[in-house]
Amino acid sequence: MCDIPGEFRRQYPMKIIQQIDCNITGIHSQPLELQEPFIDMASRFADQPGTVVLMSGGDLDCARYHMLGLWPWLSFKGKNRDMRISAFDGEIRLEQDPFDTLREIINVFQIENREQLLPLSAGLMGYLAYDLKDSLETLPRTTVDDLGLPDICFYAPSLIVTHDRVLGTTKLQAPRLSSGNGSRCRQLAERFLSQLNRPMPAGTDFTGNRDSLKSGFGRSDYMAAIDAIKEYIAAGDVYQVSMSQRFEANFEGSGFDFFRALFLRNPAPFFAYVNAGDHQIVSTSPERFLSRAGTRITTRPIKGTRPRGRTEAEDLAMRRELEQSVKDDAELSMIVDLLRNDMGKVCKGGSVTVTAHKRLEAYQNVYHLVSDVVGELDCGKDSVDLIKATFPGGSITGCPKIRAMEIIETLEPKRRHIYTGSIGYISFHNTLDLSIAIRTATLLNSKIVFSVGGGIVFDSDPADEFDETLHKGKTLMDVFGNEETGRSSLLKVWLDGKLVSEENAAVNVFDRGLQYGYGFFETIRVDDGRIGYLSEHLERFNRAWSTLFNTPAPDVHWGEIIPQTLAANGLEKGTVAVKILATGGRRDQAPYDRKLMVFARPYIHRLEGKKEQGQRLMTYPEPRQTPLAGHKTLNYLYYFLAGRWARESGGDEAVILNPDGTVSETNTANILVMRGKKVLKPISPHVLPGVMAKVVCKCLQRKGYQICEGKTQPEDLFSADGILLTNSLMGAVPALSLNGKKLQPPSGIWREINREVL
Repeated sequence: MCDIPGEFRRQYPMKIIQQIDCNITGIHSQPLELQEPFIDMASRFADQPGTVVLMSGGDLDCARYHMLGLWPWLSFKGKNRDMRISAFDGEIRLEQDPFDTLREIINVFQIENREQLLPLSAGLMGYLAYDLKDSLETLPRTTVDDLGLPDICFYAPSLIVTHDRVLGTTKLQAPRLSSGNGSRCRQLAERFLSQLNRPMPAGTDFTGNRDSLKSGFGRSDYMAAIDAIKEYIAAGDVYQVSMSQRFEANFEGSGFDFFRALFLRNPAPFFAYVNAGDHQIVSTSPERFLSRAGTRITTRPIKGTRPRGRTEAEDLAMRRELEQSVKDDAELSMIVDLLRNDMGKVCKGGSVTVTAHKRLEAYQNVYHLVSDVVGELDCGKDSVDLIKATFPGGSITGCPKIRAMEIIETLEPKRRHIYTGSIGYISFHNTLDLSIAIRTATLLNSKIVFSVGGGIVFDSDPADEFDETLHKGKTLMDVFGNEETGRSSLLKVWLDGKLVSEENAAVNVFDRGLQYGYGFFETIRVDDGRIGYLSEHLERFNRAWSTLFNTPAPDVHWGEIIPQTLAANGLEKGTVAVKILATGGRRDQAPYDRKLMVFARPYIHRLEGKKEQGQRLMTYPEPRQTPLAGHKTLNYLYYFLAGRWARESGGDEAVILNPDGTVSETNTANILVMRGKKVLKPISPHVLPGVMAKVVCKCLQRKGYQICEGKTQPEDLFSADGILLTNSLMGAVPALSLNGKKLQPPSGIWREINREVL
């Protein structure tokens, strides 16, 4: 085993070892008798952040082990140069290259391999995003990072379960840490076994709405991108580029149940599930990127794909077509040469060889052509050197690699993140196994995101390439079935007289509503199709239109447009928030190019399911100073930031200060101050005249309350008998506190009000 390179020690001081007083002194190992399928065992722990499951399906020689990593004692996440390492209830934050950080972690905890037969006794399990390319090469950054996820994410499990599919044996292992007590490993094993003895938890299932599936490319746009690549090839820039398109759809439920369904449908050698807390990665990859066992290095590039036939004759024809394809043969040979060159940077001279070329592998949905390239790692080189020399894999970038990545950046609109990165493990004892992250989905915030693509050469047919992406994504899409799984979340929007999908409800980039917030909106509550206080809302809407646009308000029947919009979205029943929105456009003379739209969403009352039946208020420190406050303009950023500040400060709503220090509203509601049988409506210049505040006051008048107006100081709220917050969606809601200090407990009057006005 080679020591930590001296050059690394000199150039990069060991920052981590200075802050973590710990090392691995050995490995606890014990046999385990599985009483249930491995995937069922893993499901017991799948909802816990830091759980990583690596499973091998099929009968290929690379599909030998199932692995489960649990309860990480160290986690490592980084983006750009912001590295965060959590260990032993503490966090280390470094501004450092991600690969240097990875190497340091491996070196700090490096151990001798005590179990030669097992691939992973202690180490890191997780992923490397494709976007780590920017830490290796100087490349343009023109794609949009809309996911905001880590570039690198690894966990060091406290417990690793490894099942050998060939020998039929299972072992439970745990690293002995010098900072822990001697019984730590035994306690972990007992905790694990105790969990296995409990009844299997009920599955939570998952749903995905195929109707909501959308891509960053249409067929014509994708084909145009292929034509652009062919022009680059004709100009001599590149020989091949791997182009992809990204899909996105709605997703709800268990990410692991989704993983399980995919595995049972189409087991492939490199299935992976990573629970990273705020997101989960589900991968069904057939392709190995790199494996290391001591000094032996292997990569298995895949190039060439055909769908499986529906009949035996059609299936055989597809197989022969792939085997005889000159294009696919040339493409695979090109990538093999690229990988040989990459591996040659860190392997001993003359050790890199191709042991198998153009081998056909059959999967449930597709055929692939595969090659095996092996080499011997040079002394003084480590796992991180190997990754840096080869990442990202040439089979999913192109040739030459750097120029191909530059072209990908110009043609693909969104960052790839995990797609075509790598998933797997890197041990602390000179082994690793990483897959190419294809057929891989990211689950976050009720969305599923995945990309599919293919290698483009000069004689590629754009239409065929587009169809191939659909074949490759078939497994991920088909698991949701063909039936509807609920109402589509692709909303229908009423836009300038017609109903269109939300994707087509576009505003011109030069529209002053977008550039300056020149426009306004009105939000209306609808219950089972009954529109609440429409005339009052339209009175305020028309007043804002006249003030801001200086032309007559639209002569349309909103009482017909709103029901049309609800029906188009399947929202005729239940409580719905409807928004009418107008933008200023670019022209001040007819024909005007303003945008007028109506859209709707289900509404859940903000107090539903909350223990505290009221709102905690925080005084926003920046007074509002704008004459636009008298209208619900699109220049809403001030109120948005105030609400966010309140939530970050431990509250629910922000109390807005007027220029003179008085208060009259929160970031979403009007304030009403109750004193005995009197109700004070705070007044101030340019306050929004609330529709619901007016309705609530009329309701209170009927109950014998006297309504008056006057200026209100923040301290006046503490001497009141109750504070009500009102808006058209929630009705009347009591305020519970201001800046952490309790207000007068609310009476039940607010519930009475809502029963009458909502």
